[in-house]
Amino acid sequence: MADPLRTVLVERLGCRYPVIQTAMGWIAEPSLVIASCEAGAFGFLGAAVMTPEEARTKLLAVRRGTDRPFGVNFHMFQPGADQIVDLVIANRDQVRAVSFGRGPDKAMIARFREAGILCIPTVGAVKHAQKMVELGVDMINVQGGEGGGHTGSVATTVLLPQVLDAVKVPVVASGGFADGRGLAAALAYGAVGIAMGTRFLMTRESPVPGASKDRYLKAATDDIILTTRLDGIPQRMIRTPLLDRIERSGAMGMWLRALESGLAMKRQTGASWPELIRAAQGMRAHGGLTFAQAMMAASAPMMIQRAVVDGDPDRGVMATGVVGGRITDLPTCAELVDRIMDEARQRLAALCATASDLPAALS
Repeated sequence: MADPLRTVLVERLGCRYPVIQTAMGWIAEPSLVIASCEAGAFGFLGAAVMTPEEARTKLLAVRRGTDRPFGVNFHMFQPGADQIVDLVIANRDQVRAVSFGRGPDKAMIARFREAGILCIPTVGAVKHAQKMVELGVDMINVQGGEGGGHTGSVATTVLLPQVLDAVKVPVVASGGFADGRGLAAALAYGAVGIAMGTRFLMTRESPVPGASKDRYLKAATDDIILTTRLDGIPQRMIRTPLLDRIERSGAMGMWLRALESGLAMKRQTGASWPELIRAAQGMRAHGGLTFAQAMMAASAPMMIQRAVVDGDPDRGVMATGVVGGRITDLPTCAELVDRIMDEARQRLAALCATASDLPAALS
């Protein structure tokens, strides 16, 4: 019998198991990508918050740490995006895929495909999945409303079958997944695998400092909220003192945060004000945002950085999926992936055994 866990995702991405480690900004660093790939999953390097030189250095670090294929995440409106695209294509012998939300146009997607690099955008609506397929992408990662960071309003259990019915490319499920039961359920829907962010964030190889990991571990589902106050777009976050202040602030506070975050992004990336403004304008044109919202969307990672890089959760914001409220341990990536695969096989075997017993039970 064919192995139900050897899906199209495994065959096309070259990983051992149908599990993707998503490209969380500041978290999907070389240490996590290497560990997830070595564990048998497919890891994405989070280059969307990197300068071209940082992306070059960290991509090479991944290559030194593993010979497994991996992916790179970026968006077309970040400063230096063209250089990152060139870098990805130059490393096409090991970079097997790119992921993006606000992504490239049809010509850029064709360029990736000509280089043998798969395009796997993340979408949160059926119409966006259909649009991406029209542009020529290879797979779709469907993130239901349970997902962390920017997210939609439709639950994975509703959105996933909608997208599966609407497109003819392989579909990956994300938003609410953390174990083998979830993988078995996603495969039963017709997905070719699952993508997980929060669960990989809460591993030992994740670069998040201990103080922030402790905050993640202590967060219950009631501590996780959906907010539009960061940049006008719904985002799922753990409540922190900073986020509580943002929730209470008005329109002027949003402009002040946009300016503060823009200055922080300028210091971090070395980008000029015209480059940041062009990035914000690109995001505004793509997503229908106000300028203040677009500037916040372009620079909000600075607030995430305080929590997940500087280890100061009280002065930062902490993206998480709802599933974070039931995660209580910090395994290694190898322990996590092995556990997921064991659980998935047990669930699939139990389902098959139940199905085979049905005729006798009904007679």
